[in-house]
Amino acid sequence: MNIIGNFIKGVINVTDKITGEDNPVQDQQEILKTLLETAKDTAFGKAYKFDEMLNDEHMQQTFKNRVPYFDYNQINDQWWQKLHEGQTDVTWPGRPDYYALSSGTTGKSSKRIPVTNEMIDAIRQAGIKQVLALSNFDLPADFFETGILMLGSSTDLVEHNDHLEGEISGISASNIPSWFSGYYKPGKEIAQIDDWDERVAKIAEKAADWDIGALSGIPSWIELMLKEVIKKHKLNNIHEIWPNLKVYTSGGVAFGPYEKSFNALMGKPVTVIDTYLASEGFIAFQARPETDAMKLVTDNGIYFEFVPFDPDYILEDGSLAQNAPSLSLSEVRTGQNYVLIISTVSGAWRYLIGDTIEFTDVERAEIKITGRTKFFLNTVGSQLSVNKLDDALQEVMHTFDIEIPEYTLCAKKYKDGFYHTWYLGTTATIDPKKVAKKLDDSLKEANKNYTVARSKALKGVKVFIVEPEIFYEWNDVNKKKGGQVKMERVMNEEKFAQWEDFVDKQS
Repeated sequence: MNIIGNFIKGVINVTDKITGEDNPVQDQQEILKTLLETAKDTAFGKAYKFDEMLNDEHMQQTFKNRVPYFDYNQINDQWWQKLHEGQTDVTWPGRPDYYALSSGTTGKSSKRIPVTNEMIDAIRQAGIKQVLALSNFDLPADFFETGILMLGSSTDLVEHNDHLEGEISGISASNIPSWFSGYYKPGKEIAQIDDWDERVAKIAEKAADWDIGALSGIPSWIELMLKEVIKKHKLNNIHEIWPNLKVYTSGGVAFGPYEKSFNALMGKPVTVIDTYLASEGFIAFQARPETDAMKLVTDNGIYFEFVPFDPDYILEDGSLAQNAPSLSLSEVRTGQNYVLIISTVSGAWRYLIGDTIEFTDVERAEIKITGRTKFFLNTVGSQLSVNKLDDALQEVMHTFDIEIPEYTLCAKKYKDGFYHTWYLGTTATIDPKKVAKKLDDSLKEANKNYTVARSKALKGVKVFIVEPEIFYEWNDVNKKKGGQVKMERVMNEEKFAQWEDFVDKQS
């Protein structure tokens, strides 16, 4: 009898019932008030007169009228840089003990995003909320006695001046509460190994000693890790060594393109739960099994705003035009792409995180990530979001019964005009021309702007097939393997030329 598992499951069920229904709109009003109150005596708070806003009956409106939008470069150059010069109380009281290093999907140079103790606590509290939400999923009691393998970045953080630096997954894992350490795998010693290949080799070596019930990490790196475990132990599938594996919490990128190749490594179905942990905070998680949408964490350290996505509002460098209108949670609707703006307990204010989202349920504050502001493919007016590209790719995989875990593309100019040029990572033998036609047909059917573009400047689709490993090696050369690293789905022509040169050298 699983006494511990039944006890934990019972506590989760009772706690979830006690917490009851939430009110996301009211939560957000209170979060903004708390943020302004806490930061009113900082240099940023004084500059934008937070104390006056707190006494304004139209606080939310005044906040967005008075405080401009910031992308990373803007807020770093104007404000966060002062932290590195030794100043305190800049955009948040005190000085942060951590900085999250993030190259995102657009470059090799790292951003340094402040992570305060309040943010670490907020991430921990959001994680607890996600655990409590497991009561909505029909999981057996013995699941709650198994381990969770978290494949993030190294927890061996780098000391720099008076703070520690690392990727957000490494910072979070290094601050895991003591009560959770017995469930956490691969454990502190292995998690501190910086070299990703060496860390995965150690995981594969120890895999038989663990009873893993859940996996957590970015799909591409999770897949590679599972393949190494399967290869090391000469298995047919991962359930032969981890028979109690029942849950995979994905994050960072859409799971759709990886679903087929991921399932091929399984011996039986697992529950996939999406999460949205960014370098700037824990933003959302899937709270119920009836949908794959994620619930915004509206009561825990982050105030959200939403800018209706319009190419006219997005500047060439990916930042927002200051005249772009923003909406609060009470004003949004379903079926509309929004640019996500956040203000946080780490001192990010009206910050362009770079993602676009769509609401699937406003009342529940549930969203889907639809793409990146820099990754909307709009060179010739096609206005394609990453989720539309993912959907088209899934149709290709279904039609030809193949796995394509990685891809990238560019609206590339040839002598006779622009072509959407796709590189697909797959080991399957497939006719690129047939794939190109299927992609073209699927996108025409799904997007009227694409159809219009195809009748004008966009001449067609070209497809090139390469080994999936080339994508991982590209990341290794340009960024780093593992952790929070994600492949850029859409490239500009300059970056794409570098990619094509890299591919040529690998062949």
